[in-house]
Amino acid sequence: MSDPVLVVDGGGCAAADRPLTQVAVGILIAPDGRYLLTSRPEGKAYAGYWEFPGGKLEVGESVEQALRRELQEEIGLTIGAVHRWRVQRVDYPHALVELHFCKVYEWTGLLQMREGQHYRWEQLPVQCAPILPGTVPVLAWLANAPGQR
Repeated sequence: MSDPVLVVDGGGCAAADRPLTQVAVGILIAPDGRYLLTSRPEGKAYAGYWEFPGGKLEVGESVEQALRRELQEEIGLTIGAVHRWRVQRVDYPHALVELHFCKVYEWTGLLQMREGQHYRWEQLPVQCAPILPGTVPVLAWLANAPGQR
């Protein structure tokens, strides 16, 4: 399911002339229903804001392949099945991104914040702040979703 473009902080300027960056995002859901959120590392746009982990697709990579690679590289987890869920286009001042949100219920490994970020297991409503604008709609979707799967 895809939603209208979310315009953030003055984005929307000449969006047609900007490249669209594809991003795979993992919503890791623990057996107790909590969600993994990570902070954006220093040196990146919106550093310190909380988001679901993931990253950009490389050339020729599928959403699932990118998510597997990114979560291994950034947080040290090997994930099980990837359940593609929703797509949201977000127009930030620094980038136009298409976020592919995937639910993940199984993984192995120990969390390792390899980019100096922080992590928290949260339930709704989340307590960490600030939340990355592109993450805010996801929290509402999760709150309104019947069941976890």
